Amino acid sequence: MSIPNFFQRLKMNLPTRKLGRTGIEVTQLGYGSMGLRGPKTWGVRDVSDEDAESFLNLVLDSGINFIDTAPDYGVSEQRIGRFIGSRRSEYFLASKCGCVYTQHQDHLEIDHQWNKDVIQRNLELSLARLQTGHLDLLQFHGGDAETLEREGLIRQLVDFRSQGLIRFIGISTKLPEMTKLMKLGVFDTFQVPYSALAPEHHEAITHAANNGAGIILRGGIAHGGPDAEIKRPALDDVWQRAKLDELLPEGMSRAELILRYTLSHPHCHTTIVGTCNPEHLAENISAAQKGALPDDLYQAIGQRVADVL
Repeated sequence: MSIPNFFQRLKMNLPTRKLGRTGIEVTQLGYGSMGLRGPKTWGVRDVSDEDAESFLNLVLDSGINFIDTAPDYGVSEQRIGRFIGSRRSEYFLASKCGCVYTQHQDHLEIDHQWNKDVIQRNLELSLARLQTGHLDLLQFHGGDAETLEREGLIRQLVDFRSQGLIRFIGISTKLPEMTKLMKLGVFDTFQVPYSALAPEHHEAITHAANNGAGIILRGGIAHGGPDAEIKRPALDDVWQRAKLDELLPEGMSRAELILRYTLSHPHCHTTIVGTCNPEHLAENISAAQKGALPDDLYQAIGQRVADVL
């Protein structure tokens, strides 16, 4: 695929951070692959194989080196393996486990179950689909501390690591369960929701990072903010009530403001932004290159949002 000139330019100086105790340098802008889930799943977008191949290669050609996926994201894993499996050395690959799904005629039914058979099947299938001998990171797709310990699932992932099937152990979670999970002291990474419009995990992120964990933020662009094609009324309401348009600098889009706010968190090691639109990808990379917001603007946004939540 021939890369447009603007993507060649954007590849320069994409900021990186160490992913906590893993010591791995990852791009602060990562890629969340849920949008590659394919037909008969959920939502209104359906990406063809041809477009998925072009876009995944564009992600790597743009310099992004962190890709997040899951067994229950439709054909996302298959597409990653099929279209960029030959470029495996160029990206840090994270998937998940605890995923049980049923493909119906017109949609994908998702469930999460916490037993060793499910975890084993998830890993084996993910490795086959992704066309790789190992995952850099295997994350529990939810789960509570008591169940994961009682069922021996943390021990299971430690065994996977000793066999060389995975390198690091993580979890996708949120408060209040995140507090109990941090106390276990076993997770190399935490994946949590965070943005200017949903900042509830700000202190928990800091606490986890200070204990050495890598931080992966999801929802870091708040689904595109008020200008998104698919409206998120709850998020839009926060934007409006906080009157953030009053703080928007001239020439800066709402989406850029939201993304750069996320990147401004001192412990945002990477934020996995999902898109299948090359123009949006270019805008996200351009925003990431500009880096953190000025401190006074960052603080003003945080205060206004705190006042309305």
